[in-house]
Amino acid sequence: MKVVHVKSGDTVYIMSGGISKDRGDKGKKGKVLKVYSDKGMILVEGVNMNTKHKKPRGRYQQGGIVHQESPIYASKAKIVCPRCGEPTRVGRQILENGQKVRVCKRCKEFIDNV
Repeated sequence: MKVVHVKSGDTVYIMSGGISKDRGDKGKKGKVLKVYSDKGMILVEGVNMNTKHKKPRGRYQQGGIVHQESPIYASKAKIVCPRCGEPTRVGRQILENGQKVRVCKRCKEFIDNV
């Protein structure tokens, strides 16, 4: 299992990805929906959208074209600090009571508990 610097629910800024006009994800912000720590990947809302053609299975199921997110590598994303609102790197600190917290490298504020 790999250590990933993001958690589900974090807002992230996409550092790189895609060079075409219609699929370029660089510079987008989104909420992390799911973290795949074994692969080091994250699923971000509205980023890396793919088109899937779905065939109707059964009598009452609807078919059609479905747009869905695909995972991206966590190394391509930076956390947006809730305090300063800027994309930042994340540090870790251990408090006096033994609790681990994530720290914004820009403003030195606590992001949340680990």
